[in-house]
Amino acid sequence: MWAIAPAGSRLSGALFPANSIRWETLGDDKKNWVLTESDVRCMMYSDMSRDGRGLGIFADRLHSPDWARTRRVSVAASEPALTEPMHGAMSPISAVDVLRRLPPEWPHDLLPAIRSEIESCGSKLIVLDDDPTGTQTVKNVPVLTKWDVPQLTAELHDPGATCYILTNSRSLGGEEARRLASCIVRNLMSASARTGRPVRVLSRSDSTLRGHFPDEIEGIIEGLGFEPDTLLLAPFFVEGGRLTIGDVHYVRDGESLVPVAMTEFAHDPVFGYQNSNLRQWVVEKTGGRIQPSQVDSLSLEEIRQGGPDLVVERLLTAPRGRVWIVNAAAMSDVQVVALALLRAESRGLKVLCRTAASFVPAYGGLEPAALLDGHDLCSGSGGGLILVGSFVPRTTQQLAELLSSGDCASLELEAAALLDPEKRPHEVGRASEFALRTMAEGRHAVVYTSRQVIHGRTRGESLLIQRAISRALIEVVRRLEVQPRFLVAKGGITASDVATEGLGVVRAEVLGQIVPGVPVWKLGPESRFPGMPLVVFPGNVGGPVSLVETLRRLEGRRQEDAPC
Repeated sequence: MWAIAPAGSRLSGALFPANSIRWETLGDDKKNWVLTESDVRCMMYSDMSRDGRGLGIFADRLHSPDWARTRRVSVAASEPALTEPMHGAMSPISAVDVLRRLPPEWPHDLLPAIRSEIESCGSKLIVLDDDPTGTQTVKNVPVLTKWDVPQLTAELHDPGATCYILTNSRSLGGEEARRLASCIVRNLMSASARTGRPVRVLSRSDSTLRGHFPDEIEGIIEGLGFEPDTLLLAPFFVEGGRLTIGDVHYVRDGESLVPVAMTEFAHDPVFGYQNSNLRQWVVEKTGGRIQPSQVDSLSLEEIRQGGPDLVVERLLTAPRGRVWIVNAAAMSDVQVVALALLRAESRGLKVLCRTAASFVPAYGGLEPAALLDGHDLCSGSGGGLILVGSFVPRTTQQLAELLSSGDCASLELEAAALLDPEKRPHEVGRASEFALRTMAEGRHAVVYTSRQVIHGRTRGESLLIQRAISRALIEVVRRLEVQPRFLVAKGGITASDVATEGLGVVRAEVLGQIVPGVPVWKLGPESRFPGMPLVVFPGNVGGPVSLVETLRRLEGRRQEDAPC
């Protein structure tokens, strides 16, 4: 188990087993204390004296009156830390070892209390989603692709408590994303004034830290017309194994927790980064405008042992204008924080959240949903269409499993040809004819872009290249003369472009998830194929056979059934 400290004590850095730590006062009133994970972290990198056995003397960092005097901590040399220093190399750690040592989760079901708070304030949660995959944790919720004032006014009149707005801003440049966020929020404030219904704005982005931060946050603040008291950062996404422990963000890979900066996602040609510790990630992404001293965090000990009351107290008593990192390893952790936020907001705190998908159902008071059954989604005997634009290694592995499964005909779009004005029309035409012919035969068609990544000289050029390739898939969809049995779009930018530009979606309903973390939309009457299920499959979600499992569920089968 972890060592636990008195409530209110704060330090920051790495995790140590409880039996390796002993705190004692330096005065006459000798006491033994043990520490939270966050209280111990700075022992590996702080400004402290240290001997060969890891003995440190601390002062000035202890906020609780109980910790007013300087104290001494002794760390047994034989006990390794479970996370690494904020500065320096990090290594994967054992998921089983870390998770079993955490304190027990908060024991109470908080969803009724969260819903009660939402009903009391009458507000609607508006999620600005930078690509369509953020709907991967909700059901029976609308998603909009247009945001003019009349459209938003009509949505605020709808009694539902949550609504998504698909901005697709991850496919834009940083300045474009900032301006777009500002425009949407200004329109939203106008709609709120017209209807008299208050709104809570949440910026949903990638659980592997790819996206326009802080640009979009700056745009939202500009649109709101006021500075929030608190900016909450919560990239936790349990369905994808994205956990934050000790302020370090991890991606679960089998039995290991891999610091996110060690994964392929950190090497994204547009949104790459170097830090897994979210304090340093904030510093990195803001170019040093926000310093570590301006970033605070809610530790798992505080969340799990102090519950909503302690979190409310910390948020309300802290200096305004701080960034708060939410540590979370289970849904109950973000539910504690969500309830605390709602209660703090009712007492006047102005909050803005930048989160991944798992925080939304907690903050919106939404019930978890069972996986969808393909029998309820698809009808007819024609073939379905699967479009794969994402090029991350996880998608490539999933695509290889799908192509070897046996029932799908496939065609590769050459990325280099799509970037050549003379070759592009022929390449798109070839793919369109293949898709129509294959589906007419009652088979599923897979159209995928070639797997090599073509980089530009700058991040902006790389983004333009990605968009040019993605638009080729839009052209394939536009040429469809008959409705597919279903359509799967693999990759966030791909799915957004297919939905808005290829299918003309203005408003869709999120039905739920076909496999964990993979949402299904029911297209609205204004779209090209009303009622057709669109599977929005994130590029970075799922295991090797998740794409195969998705196809089999759409066909009404299961992974354990015979191969396709």
